Amino acid sequence: MQTVHLTDPGRTDPWVGGVRELMLTVLYPARSVRGFSRAPQLTPDEAEVFAEYAPHVHPGLPEPGAVDWGEVLTHGYVGAPPLPGRRPVLVYSPGGGDSRTLGTTLAEDLASHGRVVVLLDHPGDASQVELPTGMRTSVLIGPPDPATFRTMVDTRIADLRLVLDRLADLPLAPVMDPCRIGLYGHSAGGTAAVYAARRDRRVGAVANLEGYLDLYPTPLGFDRPLLLLRTDGFEGAARIESSWASLPGRRVLLADANHWAFTDYGSLVARLQTAGLVTAAARAALIGTGDPVVTLAEIRTRVGAFFARHLL
Repeated sequence: MQTVHLTDPGRTDPWVGGVRELMLTVLYPARSVRGFSRAPQLTPDEAEVFAEYAPHVHPGLPEPGAVDWGEVLTHGYVGAPPLPGRRPVLVYSPGGGDSRTLGTTLAEDLASHGRVVVLLDHPGDASQVELPTGMRTSVLIGPPDPATFRTMVDTRIADLRLVLDRLADLPLAPVMDPCRIGLYGHSAGGTAAVYAARRDRRVGAVANLEGYLDLYPTPLGFDRPLLLLRTDGFEGAARIESSWASLPGRRVLLADANHWAFTDYGSLVARLQTAGLVTAAARAALIGTGDPVVTLAEIRTRVGAFFARHLL
């Protein structure tokens, strides 16, 4: 895996002013991992901020000091050389308030099957982003009002398009196939992914993991393969279904699951419950009551098969 910092001199950051900055994590099949270290999910400074942030945004998560979030390791190896070849590229936008690192589990599986996966942070609404210029924390306090949500998604759409514009400049460009690009995202990230791809012919397929598609008053037209996944436990299910009603995409309902089952919470929360750090009620509100191994396997299978079919 590699970490990349991008700037957009032509765009002003809507939250703090100044040049818009982004952070990416790029995952890919490695030629060898010998001599390289496994990457932590969060840097020490990010882990400290996340520990304070998490229980306020997701009631029921452990209070600060109960979990050392900096000790969680991913399956990626920092700086490992890529396996030669030209591979499909998938770009991920996380849910509102989430950092890119909470999409690691699914991204690792997608990369292990021969793709380059780009995890994108959106500074300003992400819980924390460690930039070369310093730590950025979220401006969001509670659910965003409609105007803030619109700003958030519009900013994410522009962020996604910047990444697509800069793919050829990334260090891993030689192993990326610009003719096979997909977008996927969770919640607000799913919303942004669909709208970003709507008029961008570079994108061949999109997977929306429980994101609303009623951001604009005009009906959403979409003419490329679209995967629409949602859970049976999400409190916004009626709005999701209404906003998806006119779309021809492939729909999948995950049973006994809830909104954050699509993220790394799907694995982490169940383990925290086993350790006595999360209650059954908090678990149900976050990821549902089902077996997280089964839920995660279905998400991996559905998303992986979708992109395998449409990014040949």
